[in-house]
Amino acid sequence: MKLRTALLALATAAVLASGAAGAKSRTVTAPEAPRALPAQGAVDVRWDNPEQFTEIRQSRNRFEARRGNWVEQLAQYVRKRTERELAPGQRLSVDITDVKRAGDYEPWHGPQFDDTRFIRDIYPPRIDLKFTLSDANGQVIEQGQRTLRDMSFLMGPRAAGQTDPLRYEKRLIDSWAFREFKADARSAAR
Repeated sequence: MKLRTALLALATAAVLASGAAGAKSRTVTAPEAPRALPAQGAVDVRWDNPEQFTEIRQSRNRFEARRGNWVEQLAQYVRKRTERELAPGQRLSVDITDVKRAGDYEPWHGPQFDDTRFIRDIYPPRIDLKFTLSDANGQVIEQGQRTLRDMSFLMGPRAAGQTDPLRYEKRLIDSWAFREFKADARSAAR
């Protein structure tokens, strides 16, 4: 009976291990992870070397900082948000050059909190990017580099039930898109 139980436990462990190997979660630094959004619409978004992003290099838990596809999610949000602000015919190219997400891991709380991101005012979000805005004829209207940062990201109104883990970074993008492109869209529409 003990042998049968041991064999059953071993077989179960083998099945679970093979399933876990196939279900390996992707990381933002994986070689097969994208480095640009597929070309579509008026906004192109790229990013290179996410392993050099401050979020990963200076994280107190690099494993958790790499996990998921949060860079691609931010890029998709940049596209979605800026498309609304552009005047008809305008094109925008954005290179995300660095990201430091809001919050950080604090290993001194013990192993039970290793994968917990603590959101405190001492860990503000930051996104560095380069952009080029062109008109319908391909002429450059504006280009530059921007550092998006909000040192008071925890102050002010908050939506109840807000659970998006990228909500602070998305607010940076919202603010930048409105400030940077809203005036262009209004003047081009006249």
